[in-house]
Parts: sequence; structure tokens; C-alpha cells
Amino acid sequence: MTIPKPADPVPLMGCPYKADPYPLYEELREAGPVHSVLFPSGVQAWLVTGYDAAHAALNDDRLGKNHDRGNRRWRDRASIMPEPQHSQLQVHLLHQDPPRHTLMRRLVTDAFTPRRVDSLRPRFQELADALIDTLPEYGPADLVAGFAARFPFQVLAEVIGLPQELAVRFDRDWGKVVQPVGPTDPGRPRYEARLHGLQSYIAEVVAHKRGHEDDDLLSRLTTAHDRRELSRGELDSMVFQLLVAGQEPVTNQLTTALIALFRAPEQLARLRENPSLLPRAVEELLRYDSAFELTTWRFFDQDSDLCGTRVPAGDSVIVSLCAANRDPRRFPDPDTLDLDRSPNPHLAFGHGIHFCPGAALARAELQIALGALLARLPGLHLAIRDEDIEWTPAVLGRGTAQLPVGYDRRL
Repeated sequence: MTIPKPADPVPLMGCPYKADPYPLYEELREAGPVHSVLFPSGVQAWLVTGYDAAHAALNDDRLGKNHDRGNRRWRDRASIMPEPQHSQLQVHLLHQDPPRHTLMRRLVTDAFTPRRVDSLRPRFQELADALIDTLPEYGPADLVAGFAARFPFQVLAEVIGLPQELAVRFDRDWGKVVQPVGPTDPGRPRYEARLHGLQSYIAEVVAHKRGHEDDDLLSRLTTAHDRRELSRGELDSMVFQLLVAGQEPVTNQLTTALIALFRAPEQLARLRENPSLLPRAVEELLRYDSAFELTTWRFFDQDSDLCGTRVPAGDSVIVSLCAANRDPRRFPDPDTLDLDRSPNPHLAFGHGIHFCPGAALARAELQIALGALLARLPGLHLAIRDEDIEWTPAVLGRGTAQLPVGYDRRL
């Protein structure tokens, strides 16, 4: 793809881009660290592409996340959730700045500590094996519908205290409310139906936890609201973030990891034969093709310099984690999947104060899921042509809605 002249924003959209954005990211990196880009919603933003520039931007305290910082040009295009839903569901951790962010983050971190995650690994293994037991004895099968879309949510329910009777009623389709659908889009009515369905579900979750208080994250958040530490909008937003951001990226990361391994069969075979490689392999798979392709919006509160580019106040700044993770200045031979890569300081979970609080959980899920699938499905392979893989059109993330596979048998 040829980069337009500097006056024109680079479009980040279309099937070729979603199938393989890395050639464009390479071109952008070589041209400079910051570029004007255009999203499908019509939002024009500033994209940060190189590793050093990305690391600096993620740690730049001049860049805030609160949507109130966005200017009119951004707000006219980016506020895809209509009011009052935007104010009720978009004031979670990803859109907060200190000191509010500090208080809210403190409420969730205990649930995701490495020690607690490690203590739950046997239970996660049970969940993974139980799901594999439901797959056909012989291929083919869709690993998204049969495993990748179910395992992360089951794990999440265990970790945050979502009761089984409510967990089974969660509709994964509700997660699509994070995908932009403009006010004039023909799909807007369905989008708003998803939004209202999800809001009703969140209200049920909060009401249930208030009546069945326990020592779990959802109960602690509900109690924090009752103690006036959280507004109702903040409570609902944090539950929304947990239910959507807490499981969909792991689903997507499982698909990108498996596709990367299918494209490197010698690495797949090596990983199957040496499960002890899984922790390092997962780090490389996260670097190689991250489900968090781009970060959410950041804003300067005044006209500012960003790596030599003037960015107006309130314009959105986006960091390309995928572009940073393939920067040859930081990672030798970055387009090669190297399961022995070390050190591997990838940015798949971000960096700085907004580093993903669920990183330890995601790592454990990926290690357990990939280990179980490779051990119990010998001969696992992609059952369609590589060029027929359908990548989801999500703006900020990478993954596939289906992953047809074949295997010799289910052990």
C-alpha cells in the first residue's frame, strides 16, 4: 500500500489491511513515528508506530484518557454510544486519569494478582479440558465457537464472581457494542438493541451481587458504589469493561496465536513436543500478532509536540502496539516467529499506568488453552486456505470470528 501525501490521512480500514496490517505499519515506521490516520467512523487521529515512540507515548503524563478532553472534531465522530449510554458505560478504567483512575484501579487489582491467578490454574485446566471434551471426536470443528469464545468467559466468571445462572445468559453478541456504528449506519438499530440488552444484563448482575454479597470482585465493586466510592455510571462501566474487555481479547488472541502457529508448523510441532516452552512461546505469540492492535484514545489538553509532530489539543492519539512489537530497532528479525526470543519486552498489554491489570490472567489462560489444545488434538491444522481466513472488522483489535480446524482425533 502506498502512503498518501502527508496532507492526507492514511486510511486504516478494508479487508487487505485487516488481514495483514504489518506491511503498512512497516512503511509508516520507516517514514516517521507519528502519522495522521483515518478510521472507518470518519475519526482522524494521530497514530504512533515505532517502539521507542510508543513506549514514550504510553508513559507520557501529558496524554490523558478521559473523553472530556476530546475536541469537537473528535466528539462528532467518535461518540458512537448515544447518551445517556455513553456516560453510563464509558467511564471505566480505560477512560480515566489520575487521581480517579488510581482509586478505581485499586478496586480491581487484587482479583488479578499473579499469586491468585496461579492458585486458580488447576480450575482453569479443568474448564479447558471440559470444553475440549465437547468438541467432535474427529475434525473438523470451529475452535472459536467450540472453545476460544467460551473458555475465556468461563475463566472470567470464576475470577470475578459471576454466578453460573447469570454467566450462561451472557450473549457474546453484546460485545459488539465496542465496534463503531455511526448514527446513519443501517446497522444502528441492531447496535442500539445490543446496547440496551447489555445494560439490562449489567443491572441484573449488580442487583444479584447486592442481594448475594460474597468475597469476590463484583461484590467489592457493588459495595464500593454503596459506600459512594463509585458513581453508578462508574460501577456499570467497570462491570461492562470486565465483561467485554475481560474476555473478548483473549478469544481473539487465541485465534491469532493459533494462526501464527499454523503458518509455522515446525514451531507448532516443537511446542507440542515441549510444553515447557509455553510461557516463553506465549510471550512471543503476544508480540508477533497482538489482539490489542491499537490502544484506545489519548488526548493532549493543549497543542503539544509528539515526537516532532504538532498535535492539536483534543485530537485523538492512538498507539499501534502491533507496529511497535514488529519494530526491527527493538526486535531482531521481527517478522519471524521465534519461540526462543529473549528478552521480549513487547507492548501487547500496554505500558505505564494503563498497563492491562488482567495481564497475568491472560497469560495463564493462553498457556493453559494452547497447551490443552495441542496435547489433546493431535494433527491440529487449519481446515481452510490461509487466504480464506475472515478477520473481524474491529477497529482496535485483531482476531477471527471463526477458526475451522482439522485434527486426527480428540484424546
